[in-house]
Amino acid sequence: MAGDKANRLNLTEKDYEGAASTMCRGCGHDAISASIMRAFFESSIDPRKVVKLSGIGCSSKTPAYFLGQSFGFNAVHGRMSAVATGANLANHTLIPVGVSGDGDTAAIGLGNFCHMMRRNVNITYVVENNGVYGLTKGQFSATADKGSVMKGGKINDIPALDLCELAIILGATYVARSFSGDRKQLAPLVQGAFAHKGSAILDVISPCVTFNNHEGSTKSMKYVKDHLDPIHDIDFIPSYENIEIDYQEGTDHAVTLHDGSRIVLHKLNGDYDPTNRMAALQMIHAAVAEGKFLTGLIYYDPNRVEFAEELNLGDTPLAELGQDMLQPPAEALDRINADFMK
Repeated sequence: MAGDKANRLNLTEKDYEGAASTMCRGCGHDAISASIMRAFFESSIDPRKVVKLSGIGCSSKTPAYFLGQSFGFNAVHGRMSAVATGANLANHTLIPVGVSGDGDTAAIGLGNFCHMMRRNVNITYVVENNGVYGLTKGQFSATADKGSVMKGGKINDIPALDLCELAIILGATYVARSFSGDRKQLAPLVQGAFAHKGSAILDVISPCVTFNNHEGSTKSMKYVKDHLDPIHDIDFIPSYENIEIDYQEGTDHAVTLHDGSRIVLHKLNGDYDPTNRMAALQMIHAAVAEGKFLTGLIYYDPNRVEFAEELNLGDTPLAELGQDMLQPPAEALDRINADFMK
């Protein structure tokens, strides 16, 4: 539309929209979708080069609400990780973004999630984490904090799974946490995940306004806002921007990504280094002990190669190979069989 701001592909933000949302009014998931759309727009990524993947749950409906021109696959409950791994290996030229929930990832899909992180599959994996099963009347999920109270009064006495801690331990190479309502922080984190080659996990606290936004909930809007502990401000500077930066010594930490783009971390709480794996785990444990949500880029490994590269896949995606490349001729099979007869 005339007057709308366009990116480097001459696309406007409207070109990154999808269907109208059917979420509850005020749901944090819609705010996450808005940040994802903003990140794609600002990164000038062609929607037709993206594949969206999801499982089952409120969160897994959200890919329908952004990037209407992209490829998409809605898998069965807990199997998004497995389907995404196959999609990545079949066509590694597409940019994969997976959207899952705390139930879809941390419960029924935990095994698949673990192996995806272990393999360092190239994907931006967004967990819309509200601590409850929003489609089945708000039971506690595996990420519900110990001591949190269900809307009906039941108190959770089981320790929560921390998906950021788990992702770091399993081998993910880009691990971040944010809050659905903090677009200033979340959108650049998503941009950084797009530019990263490997498993980028973003655990986004997303209050459920229907089942988990009451007094006693540790995932409510008020509780999360009161207990956020940002480790830095986030900005994202694409490599094609010729920007000179002059900051005081000790205030920033610049991380160079594989494609030449950078995440610039503006230090607020000391000289935090996101490439230090043990320090990242200690920060997570300290935040949990204090009842806080540690947000920002928690861990980043710039050196490990992603799964498709590790398998030495050819430049031509498997999905684009012709029959002549996939099926050896009869004479080649005869030679192979003859070798077995020796």
